[in-house]
Amino acid sequence: MSRATTLAEVRESGWRSRSVKREMEENLSRMLRDGEELFPGILGYDDTVVPEIVHAVLAGHDMLFLGEKGQAKSKIMRLLTRFLDEAVPYLDIPGSPVHEDPERPITRAGREMVAELAAEEVPIAWWGREERYAERLAPGTKFADIIGEIDPARLLSGSSMSAEEALHFGLIPRMHRGLFAMNELPDLDDLVQVGLFNILEERDVQIRGYPISFDLDVLVLFSANPTTYNRSGKVIPQLKDRIGATIQTHYPRERDLGIAIMQAESGVELGGAYPVLVPRFMSELVEEMSRQARKSKYVDQTSGVSARFSIANYRTMIASARRRAIVVEGELTPAAPRISDLAHFHSSAIGKLELDTMGAHQMTERRVLDAILAEAIKVVFEEYVDEHGLGNIAEIFAEGVRVEVGDMLASAHYAELLKRVPPVWDKAFEVNASEDPAVRASCVEFVLAGLWASERISRAERFGRIEYET
Repeated sequence: MSRATTLAEVRESGWRSRSVKREMEENLSRMLRDGEELFPGILGYDDTVVPEIVHAVLAGHDMLFLGEKGQAKSKIMRLLTRFLDEAVPYLDIPGSPVHEDPERPITRAGREMVAELAAEEVPIAWWGREERYAERLAPGTKFADIIGEIDPARLLSGSSMSAEEALHFGLIPRMHRGLFAMNELPDLDDLVQVGLFNILEERDVQIRGYPISFDLDVLVLFSANPTTYNRSGKVIPQLKDRIGATIQTHYPRERDLGIAIMQAESGVELGGAYPVLVPRFMSELVEEMSRQARKSKYVDQTSGVSARFSIANYRTMIASARRRAIVVEGELTPAAPRISDLAHFHSSAIGKLELDTMGAHQMTERRVLDAILAEAIKVVFEEYVDEHGLGNIAEIFAEGVRVEVGDMLASAHYAELLKRVPPVWDKAFEVNASEDPAVRASCVEFVLAGLWASERISRAERFGRIEYET
């Protein structure tokens, strides 16, 4: 449809007025019928979360996304704009913050414009789908921020306190015909929660008790952590009762899915002048660290362990390998991440876990992170031991052999290490079949770290250099 510029042209074009929920329902129905992807970039929710969202949209419900941090709640809410029209027409009223439906204006200015001007004279502008979404973080949010307030400057200019012209609109009235999302609902002030009652049920907004109300058309979305949402007194029961659908999110249930999310969300470019080649077991290790943290007795499980934990650690690991490529290996020579690259993960991991004060006792966050890494190495290594038969490799250390590895040692250093071991052990270090020296170096470190995590050998670590011995 060509973009009409007057109300008469809008009517001639065939455009029809619909509520925002009806608009989303019709567009979603078309996408379902045509087999379109509903939430691109959202992985692992096809059989759980997505069907619940589809039902909520088709039912015309406001929604609460309930889940722990790092479960893509905000991302999903923003993607709901995909079910809006590309753009909708609105009355082009100078200075008005409300995008009025040309056929159903809600303000006095809008109604007067349509009533007093001929359809050929009523100016029309267009509102794009991405602009029809706004969100707010609950902590610190005031009534005036999302609903509105009397504007003192307009009172001084002569407006009556009971007139529309005296009002300053908050975010929700400004999102009339759009989507509004409130993140961390339990942290929203009680007064503001009460102010949402009318919006969710009667679909109108009243400011300061004055006899001015607007028939709002808005889809309201919320997000919350289960622990705080279910805590008595955090969310007023009447507000809970008015939310149409609660969508439960979750962490990836399989490691492979977690790896796919981690790699997709990291945005890391592995090619370029200093390429990085990531062995499969290193990706498994980084994701396994998150999985171990989510069941660690040292970590407060009510807070959750975000997918950002994996993403940040993955980026740090790649960055360490790339630094080695730049400083040691040389341009165009692929670097492969090693266990010693994970020696730097504390910088990206600290602050992303909440310690359990009872379980962790006197342990520092750094020690908890080290324990999580060790457990992740053990879990992944034992999977490879079962498959490749590496259980007896510790015998190479029986005669007091010491092996030094590190994040800034060239791949050639590891090739020399392999030359000094019996041929039978050379193959034992090959857990990721490859002739690439960088990958073989990564394999060596993985096997050594696995033996250490399995308590078969010991190690000492200092500034990225690690020494293994019996």
